[in-house]
Amino acid sequence: MRVCIPTTDGSGLEARVHGHFGSAPCFTILDTDGGKTTIVANGNAHHAHGTCHPLGQLSGLGIDAIVTGGIGHRALDSLRAGGLTVYRATDGSTVADIARALADGTLAELADVHACGGHGHGSQLAHGLHRHR
Repeated sequence: MRVCIPTTDGSGLEARVHGHFGSAPCFTILDTDGGKTTIVANGNAHHAHGTCHPLGQLSGLGIDAIVTGGIGHRALDSLRAGGLTVYRATDGSTVADIARALADGTLAELADVHACGGHGHGSQLAHGLHRHR
């Protein structure tokens, strides 16, 4: 499986999950079969809320799933409509942590209630990782 994880940097398995999908500096693509990572710069990291186009950014990469700490409703709906499963990362997770959780089957899908209402706005449930510091 190829999993896309929005990360704070491009340090591979040691990279920490970024708090919000669309504004992550980069995406770490994890191939769970071989443990190999590929780093993709997020050219749309500084978008206005609601203008993120996640499938366009990730098209052609063979992604099967997304693991994120925070994501807006529109992006979540768009990814799901594109056939992707979206999982929820926990606070402080690294790519290596996510790889282990996927292998163990302990990673939960992201529920609609956990989607963000906007950058810095939205339900408290949505902000486990989605805190702008």
